[in-house]
Amino acid sequence: MTDPVKRTGEIEEYTNLYFIHPISGWLVPKFAAKNISPNMVSLTGMMFGILAGFAYFNYHNPYMAVAGFICMILWHIMDGADGQLARLTKSYSEIGKVLDGVCDYVTFFSVYLGLGLALSQQGYSEVWYIILAAVVLHAIQSSAYELQRGEYDYWGHGKQSAALPEISHMIADLKGKSALAFIMSQFHIGYVRMQRRSSGINSAHRKSLRNALQDNQDKTNEIRTLYRETYAPAVNTWSVMCANYRTIAIFIACIAGQPIYFFWFEIAILTPILIVLIQKQRLLNQLFSIRLKEII
Repeated sequence: MTDPVKRTGEIEEYTNLYFIHPISGWLVPKFAAKNISPNMVSLTGMMFGILAGFAYFNYHNPYMAVAGFICMILWHIMDGADGQLARLTKSYSEIGKVLDGVCDYVTFFSVYLGLGLALSQQGYSEVWYIILAAVVLHAIQSSAYELQRGEYDYWGHGKQSAALPEISHMIADLKGKSALAFIMSQFHIGYVRMQRRSSGINSAHRKSLRNALQDNQDKTNEIRTLYRETYAPAVNTWSVMCANYRTIAIFIACIAGQPIYFFWFEIAILTPILIVLIQKQRLLNQLFSIRLKEII
């Protein structure tokens, strides 16, 4: 079965669904016609992200704050296009997934660095400790959200491009790889481990679901429908962790002249929300297991 080019609508965040991805979708066939690869699109998006960092370094100038916001919007558009292009051209790969994640982190690193340098020049001596905490929490929060999306696409719709690799298989595949591929694979292994530990999704639950699908192939549609009914509302709630809201929060904080507020938003608001979502996920796993037994 060929995976759809567009992302799953019922769990898509509203600003993506009605603004970012329609623009991305308009660009994708044009990129494909010019043989532009998904990785090139990812790197282009990253360049917009780096430019956003330079602009936000001068956030006290409202025009530069607006420029930073526009550059981040352009990054979002490229970020939405690379995955669609990969699915359209069937050129998705594990390295491409890692590169996409790296480009995302470079974008926010650039913006965080630009704001940090600006704030440190204004006498915020403790700003780097606050930013470091925000960076670590950002990585945990966003990786957990992406795993939630991937798991929904894989188990709920059977999208093979969203399949999460098994860590044991990834480690076994390290043999014979080049130095660069080895480093990238190690990064990917660490990333997958972090995702699992911060999302409320555990290996035992995934194994039981895989076994249920394998042992009851005549009820595949029922099992996937049950999965979608159980988890779709929860995945929509997880979208509060998506990059779009950080982009908006950064812009609002900068226009207000207090970018430090954004970092406290990351630490003091998104982190407690993440903890609540993880607990909710564990309860949903239990509920799903009970309901699954009723249909198999």
